[in-house]
Amino acid sequence: LAGKLILKMSILGLKKKQPKTFKVKVITMDAEMEFSCEVLDQEVPKDSPITFHFLAKFFPEKVEEELVQEITQHLFFLQVKKQILDEEIFCSPEASVLLASYAVQAKYGDYDPNFHKPGFLAQDELLPKRVLMQYQMTADMWEEKITAWYAEHRGIARDEAEMDYLKIAQDLEMYGVSYFAITQNKRDTDLLLGVDAQGLHIYSPNSKLNPNKSFPWSGIRNISYSEKEFTIKPLDKKKDVFKFYSSQLRVNKLILQLCIGNHDLFMRRRKVDSIEVQQMKAQAKEEKARKKVERQILAREKQMREEAERAKEEMERRLFQLQDEARLANEALLRSEETADLLAEKAQIAEEEAKLLAHKAAEAEQERQRLEVTAMKTKEEKRLMEQKMREAEQLAVKLVEQSERRSKEADHLKQDLTEAKDAERRAKQKLLEITKTTYPVSAYSTPPAPPEAGDFAYESASVRLDFKDSDMKRLSMEIERERLEYMEKSKHLQDQLKELKSEIESLKLEEQQQQASLYSLRSEARGFAPEPLYIPHSNVSMHTGGLATFLKP
Repeated sequence: LAGKLILKMSILGLKKKQPKTFKVKVITMDAEMEFSCEVLDQEVPKDSPITFHFLAKFFPEKVEEELVQEITQHLFFLQVKKQILDEEIFCSPEASVLLASYAVQAKYGDYDPNFHKPGFLAQDELLPKRVLMQYQMTADMWEEKITAWYAEHRGIARDEAEMDYLKIAQDLEMYGVSYFAITQNKRDTDLLLGVDAQGLHIYSPNSKLNPNKSFPWSGIRNISYSEKEFTIKPLDKKKDVFKFYSSQLRVNKLILQLCIGNHDLFMRRRKVDSIEVQQMKAQAKEEKARKKVERQILAREKQMREEAERAKEEMERRLFQLQDEARLANEALLRSEETADLLAEKAQIAEEEAKLLAHKAAEAEQERQRLEVTAMKTKEEKRLMEQKMREAEQLAVKLVEQSERRSKEADHLKQDLTEAKDAERRAKQKLLEITKTTYPVSAYSTPPAPPEAGDFAYESASVRLDFKDSDMKRLSMEIERERLEYMEKSKHLQDQLKELKSEIESLKLEEQQQQASLYSLRSEARGFAPEPLYIPHSNVSMHTGGLATFLKP
C-alpha cells in the first residue's frame, strides 16, 4: 500500500497542474509516516491528517512458514505483543513471563550481568496488568523472574527471539480471533462469533477461551449473508444449518470480509505456493541463511574478541601479579639482605659475647679458686677463732669458778673477821673487868706493878690481840687487792671477748660475701641467674650466746 501511494504521488508530481490533495498519516507498530494523496471520487473525511493504522488483518496459521520477510515478522511481533499486554489475547502468568523474557532478548540482546544491573527493566512494559494484579509481587521480584529466563536465551538473535515469541503466542486460545456480538434466531440469545484462520466459533458472552460450537473452514460449504442474517451451511448435508443475526451493517460487512479472506487464505495454504511466493521464500531463506552465517561469524568474532579481551585481562592480571611477585621478591631480597647483615652483626656480637663470657668464666674460675683458698683460710681462721672462743669460754668458766671460790673465801674470811672482832671485843671487855676487880685505881698514886706471873699473862694477851688486829688488816688488804685484780682481769677478759665477737661477726660477713660472689660467678659462667645464698650459723650463735651469758658482770 505504501509503495503504491508513493508511486502515485510521483506520477501526480509530474503533472503541471497540482490537484487537490489531503494529508494521510500511516501509523505502524514502530514508526509514523505522512503522505499527501490526490482527492478521488470517494468521500474523504474532513479530519486532517487522516490516520491509518498499519496492522495485520489476517493472522498466519504457522508464523515460521508464512512470515517470510524480517520486517513483516518484526511488525507482526510488535502487534501480537501489544494485544497480549492489552489483554486482547489471554495469556497465563507463566507464559507471560516466558514471552517477556523473549521480548527482552529481542530488545537488549544477550544478558550481561555487568551491564544489565537490577532495575534495567523498570521502564519496560512486559506483563499484562491482570498478571501484575493477580500476585502480590513487587516490580523487582517480577524483574528477577524475567531475568532468570532472559539469561537462558544467550546467543539468540533478535529475529529468532521474535519468532520464538510468536511460536508460543500462536498456540494461545485467543490468538488471531476477531470477536463480534451476535444473537441466535429470534430468541435474541446473546452470543459471540469468533473468526480466525481455522474457521468460525460460537462462544458464550462470558467465555472467550472455549467455544460452544466450531465450524472449521474445511467443513463449511457456504456462508450467505442477507442484511442482518448470516447462514452457515456445513459441507455435511446431514448437519443442521446454523443461522445468527447481527444488527450493525458495517460490522456485518467486516464479518463477511474476514470470513472470505480467512477462507481464501486457508485454501491457499493447502495448495502449492505460487512462483512469486516460492521465490520470496527462497530469497528469505537465503537471506536468513546469510544472516545466520553473518551472525555466526559475528558470534565467532565476538567470542574471539571476548577471548582475546579475557586473555588480555588475564595477561594484564598475570603481569600485575608478576610485578607484585617481583616487588615482593625484591622486598624479600632486601629484607633477607638486611636480615643477613643483622645476623652477621648478631653473630659477631655473639662471638664477642662468647669471648667475653669465656674471659669472664676464666676470671670466675680464678676468683672461685681464690675464694676457695680464701674460704679454706677463712675456715682455718674460723676454726682457730672457735678454738680461741672455746678457750676463752673455758677461761671464763675457770674465772667464774675462781671468782665464786674467792667470793666464798671472802665470805668465810669476812665471817672469820667478824667472829675475831667479836672475840676481841669480848676479850677486851673481860680484861677490863678483871683489871677493875683486882687492882682498884687511886687518884693520887700510880697503879702498883702487877706480879711477875701476871706480867707474862698480860703481855701474852696483848701480843695475841695485836696479832689478831694485824692479821685482820693484812687479810682485808689481801681480799681488797684480789678483788681489784679480779675486776681488772674480768674487764680485760670482757674487752677481749668483745673484740673476739666483732672479729667473728666480720669473718662471718666476709665469708657470706665471698660465697655469694663465688656462686654468682659460677651462675654467670653457667648462664644462670644467681640465687640468694643462706649460710647456717647456729653454732656461732650458740657460742656467742654462751659468751654473752659469761660476760655479764
